[in-house]
Amino acid sequence: MPKLVFIDRDDSRHELDVPVGLSVMEAAHRNNIDLEGACEGSLACSTCHVIVDPAWFDKLDEPKEDEEDMLDLAFGLTRTSRLGCQIIMRDDLDGLTVRLPAETRNAQL
Repeated sequence: MPKLVFIDRDDSRHELDVPVGLSVMEAAHRNNIDLEGACEGSLACSTCHVIVDPAWFDKLDEPKEDEEDMLDLAFGLTRTSRLGCQIIMRDDLDGLTVRLPAETRNAQL
């Protein structure tokens, strides 16, 4: 199983073994990581916004237009921001590191 590293708002690290095919958001929910995901992955909010470590960002699939639209609503958007519900774990993402943003904004459509 690939490893996924979450860095909390207080800079603590959580290294998890995550099954291939599970989203970053689902992995957070299964492991009590404070990542909301109000729309449960239906691309109707930005509450699963994560900041991908720059070393990993270019290894991810390109975001779809729907994800980019939702990211526009995210608080604290960065160049490496993505929605956790849209990052699906694969073997080649072993070690993927994401940071939880300082705040989230629940602006569901």
